[in-house]
Amino acid sequence: MGLHQQQQQLYRCPFNEHWRRQIGQLSPCAFMRTIGGCEDLIQRLFLDANLDGHDGCVNTVHFNPSGELLVSGSDDRKIVFWDWSAQVQKLSYNSGHDNNVFQAKIMPFSNDHSVVSCAADGQIRHGQVLGSGSVETRRLGKHKGRAHKLSIEPASPHRFLSCGEDGVVNQFDLREDKGTRLFVCHGFHLGSSKPSHGSLVRLNSIVINPRNTNYFSVGGSDEFARVYDIRRVNVNASSSEDQPVDFFTPKHLLGQVHITCVAYSHQEELLVSYNDELIYSFDKDMGLGPNPKERQHTDDMKGNDIDSQQDCPGPQVFEGHRNAQTVKGVNYFGPNTEYVVSGSDCGRIFIWKKKGGKLLALLKGDSQVVNCLEPHPYATILATSGIDRTIKVWAPTAPELLPLPCDVNMIMEENHRRRQDRSHNIPLTPDLIMHVLRFQRRHTRTDSENQYTQMSDDNDDDDMECDSADEESVDDVDTANSRECTIS
Repeated sequence: MGLHQQQQQLYRCPFNEHWRRQIGQLSPCAFMRTIGGCEDLIQRLFLDANLDGHDGCVNTVHFNPSGELLVSGSDDRKIVFWDWSAQVQKLSYNSGHDNNVFQAKIMPFSNDHSVVSCAADGQIRHGQVLGSGSVETRRLGKHKGRAHKLSIEPASPHRFLSCGEDGVVNQFDLREDKGTRLFVCHGFHLGSSKPSHGSLVRLNSIVINPRNTNYFSVGGSDEFARVYDIRRVNVNASSSEDQPVDFFTPKHLLGQVHITCVAYSHQEELLVSYNDELIYSFDKDMGLGPNPKERQHTDDMKGNDIDSQQDCPGPQVFEGHRNAQTVKGVNYFGPNTEYVVSGSDCGRIFIWKKKGGKLLALLKGDSQVVNCLEPHPYATILATSGIDRTIKVWAPTAPELLPLPCDVNMIMEENHRRRQDRSHNIPLTPDLIMHVLRFQRRHTRTDSENQYTQMSDDNDDDDMECDSADEESVDDVDTANSRECTIS
């Protein structure tokens, strides 16, 4: 093998791109987006900064639009601005939250002076950095139960969405005093093809489509990642009816799992991470449509049609990690979202190639669990956090390509074993118990003369019981879920 071939094998990036940049045929931005996605850089990721300034688990990290600053939030209820390259704090303030901060984000086009946050107390708050360096905070709204995640409308300094364990999606505009409730997310009753107001979906994640901001996706306590068109949300409707335009889930997971995080790629693919299951990347045309139960029935009718199965490829799967102990994040990575990155209960950071799902890098990111992963807005740099009180920033600074650790197979097999062991112990959730009781009642009625009357009464009672169960579980969410260090 000649020297030129050896160099191409090492960097796996075309040298003509370097030449085109030198003679002015390729802009620096285009060059960065081409070279920044090289596997060589991914396999050279090395710990570049270790930021220590919080007194609790760090649940959120987020780069400002320029990538020069990093903002973090923690169980200590503080929000901190970092000059991450110099590894120094620029600003630290009390968020005003009464419980663990789950997410904090700098609003674009605000000169880094506007921060929105959500927390375990359910509050959505805004922090305004003043010229004196002090910060004024105010409450914009409040969910019943924990509020895990926010999603900022791209290029908007004012508008963003929030979601919470009460199933509510809210829209906020910082020019107004309070937010607007868009709808409450509901699941499906057994045997029903329409969302039921008796089955609340507790939301863990929300994300706006960066290519078309009319669409956003949510994920929570069932198997469906729902996509909504905000133009079809009737905010004036008193019922706040839940009307997704598309649903995404692997068919084999129907009725079994829940979602901890959703993310969009630049190509409008939807990435979904499931609790104690795997990660799936869906193309935009892989949805089940606005009625997944009818689609499921249709697919079951065609189940033996091999040709139809081959015409409908499934999502790309990413495996090896474990997502059980916390509400774990997932993200696309790279200037063109060429990679997928996730934390794990084993304290590692997994980085896969998006196309094909090949594992490229495995980094030790936390002494216990890696929860949060935030890509730099344009460079091949990654910020992570977890149960440790520090924030880690990874950059492609290793002098040589870093191979996968020698115990990589053992780590992945152990994660798989623990996931399989837990799958045999299905938790009895309130929703599952309610479904079983309802099923038993409907099949033990013996009075045929009053069958229809009793069925109507029972259905009314069921709805009341479901509503009260949902309200109780939301109000007592801190008791039902003892995990303190979570990421939205």
